Amino acid sequence: MFAVIKTGGKQYRVAANDLLKIEKVEANVGDMVEIGHVLAHGEGENVTFGAPFADGAVVTAEVVEQGKNRTVIAFKKRRRQNSRRKIGHRQLLTTVRISEILLGGAKPTKTAAVKAPKKEAKAEAATEAKAEAAPKKEPKAKAAETKAAETAAAPLFKAPKGEPDDLTVIKGIGPVAAKDLNEQGIITFAQLAKLTDKDVAKIDEHMPFSADQIKDWREQAKELAAK
Repeated sequence: MFAVIKTGGKQYRVAANDLLKIEKVEANVGDMVEIGHVLAHGEGENVTFGAPFADGAVVTAEVVEQGKNRTVIAFKKRRRQNSRRKIGHRQLLTTVRISEILLGGAKPTKTAAVKAPKKEAKAEAATEAKAEAAPKKEPKAKAAETKAAETAAAPLFKAPKGEPDDLTVIKGIGPVAAKDLNEQGIITFAQLAKLTDKDVAKIDEHMPFSADQIKDWREQAKELAAK
């Protein structure tokens, strides 16, 4: 049996045990997810089409991996205007394995999606029991959570003292990108010029800029910093 599903604005023809990369689904590896937008289903020449979706048809899938697609570069150049713009984009993807194609409101035979909340509930109950048994440890736990939140919100780099440079002078950095860089502690041409490959990888991981973009900005910043 096969089904045609719609997710992330795209359509896919799937069957049981198919591995499929779709746009990101909010779930952990090992979780079972349901895709209710089934456009058609059938076996052989017997195909049932929905209007637009088939009633009572659901496809279940197991999340195998969360990751990113390859970087796509968009480059725009205007002749005789000394204008160039290079933008990179990496789409977040989820790899899933199709488990079952269910028709007529049938329930999934795999219970991974049902068991997961029960385990979480038991874990929460055990945590609450421990908290009640040792109330003196609560302030320390809260302090640890606060510290973790502050660490997560800390900028990637330490901004130097002095006046910041206008990063929008660099081709490819607009007001929004300059603001994002400033919030992460990058405020001068000299900082951009001294970025190591390790720093470039860190920015690529935590910010919406590709490694190729950052390296291009680094080369331009070297020229500006030398003036």
